[in-house]
Amino acid sequence: MSAVGLLIFVAIAGAFICAKSRSAGGAVAFSLLALVLFIATPVGQGLPSAIGSFLTAIDSAATPALTGDPQQAGVGG
Repeated sequence: MSAVGLLIFVAIAGAFICAKSRSAGGAVAFSLLALVLFIATPVGQGLPSAIGSFLTAIDSAATPALTGDPQQAGVGG
C-alpha cells in the first residue's frame, strides 16, 4: 500500500505535464486517476461522504429559494 503514494505523485506529475503541454484530455485523465487512487487510500475514504453531505447542505439551503416560498427563503417578515 506504500506504493499508492508514489502512484498518486506520478499521476499528479503527469497531469501537470499534460497541462503545461496544453493536452487537456491527458490532464483530466491523470487527474481522475490520482483522485481514484486517493479515494482508495484510508485517508481518502471519507471524501465521497464529505462531498455528499456538502451537496446536501447546499440543496437544503437552496430549495426554499427555488420553490418560491418567500417565508422560508428569508424574504419579507
